[in-house]
Amino acid sequence: MGRLDGKVALVTGTARGTGAEIQRLFVEEGARVMGVDVLDELGEAVAAPLGDAAAYQHVDVRDPSDWSAAVAATVARFGPVDVLVNNAAVLEVASFEEHSHDRFRDVIDVNLVGPFLGMQAVLPGMAERGAGSIVNVGSIDSLEGEVGITAYGASKWGLRGLTKCAALELGRQGVRVNLVAAAPGSDDMSKPFFEATTAKLKAFMAAGGKAELGSPPVQPMGRGVGTTRHVAHMCAFLASDDAGYCNGGDYAVDGGFTAGHIFPGSPGTYGP
Repeated sequence: MGRLDGKVALVTGTARGTGAEIQRLFVEEGARVMGVDVLDELGEAVAAPLGDAAAYQHVDVRDPSDWSAAVAATVARFGPVDVLVNNAAVLEVASFEEHSHDRFRDVIDVNLVGPFLGMQAVLPGMAERGAGSIVNVGSIDSLEGEVGITAYGASKWGLRGLTKCAALELGRQGVRVNLVAAAPGSDDMSKPFFEATTAKLKAFMAAGGKAELGSPPVQPMGRGVGTTRHVAHMCAFLASDDAGYCNGGDYAVDGGFTAGHIFPGSPGTYGP
């Protein structure tokens, strides 16, 4: 028996990274899953090996008509949507001054407006049945600030607020809404930015510039930032009936990173 037996889920951003892992795990746990993305070839490749329990459809989460089509396709293929996982996201890494107006809007539209439209699209069916679970995949950047990600951070803080407001209203209709504040994410999304940032820093310092280079943050569990599988497991829990009394919560998957600060050499960091 899987914890999602009999559930029908619609998951966004399944072409790679966290979304792909969520689709795989949900199928393992007994769900039937419609994965959606704009990277069609990759999305099809993730769904195909999962058999009849998985399917893929092209969806631009910024487009209400795409959302309507996705819900209709899911109902036609698998039945009414029990679970929505808003995972699709885009990233921008740049200084505050370097963020362009157009790129800022792009990030907000995908990361915040997209989930809003998705929630509106699945709500009528969930409310009619008096049950449903919406899982919004946020970030540890929705729990604390971070440099270099103005647009992304703003979108994830907004998603956290959207989650709580929706939970208050939709809970009365039997629909739970929760946020997973993830540390692990898609390397495919972040790698190009980190490579460009590293190259820019090296060039700056080679030209005689001085940068603040502190020690790396301390991870309480000493295990890096975890994996997308850890995030998928939290999403599966919140999607399941085991989380039937969880609504409006923030669930960090970060190994304790946002719990506080560790100062090396302080009591509790050495000895008995």
